[in-house]
Amino acid sequence: VQLQASGGGLVQAGGSLRLSCAASGRTFSNYVMGWFRQAPGKEREFVAAISRGGSTYYADSVKGRFTISRDNAKNTVYLQMNSLKPEDTAVYYCAADPRIIVSNCYSDRQYDYWGQGTQVNVSS
Repeated sequence: VQLQASGGGLVQAGGSLRLSCAASGRTFSNYVMGWFRQAPGKEREFVAAISRGGSTYYADSVKGRFTISRDNAKNTVYLQMNSLKPEDTAVYYCAADPRIIVSNCYSDRQYDYWGQGTQVNVSS
């Protein structure tokens, strides 16, 4: 599967952005989809994931502010980001894997397919 992330940009603290990740190549509904991010000088970290059945999982740092969703008809996963903070500034990556066990969705090592990343900058 090929992944194309989009929707990043510059926003003021407290603002919102919606990231999209379009998938192509294989049956999208079979994939667990995840969002990760990497800030300068830091390791890549888990943000959110959604199972094949639509169950959602979030990092504590974004819980209540971010919402992950998927539209299997459009082969697209979304990350709605509200109440953005300067510490949310990072490159955001979408990831996919058809074999992952949902309990392992927090680990980037479990995902075989990655998008190119989209930059999110939140100004204070």
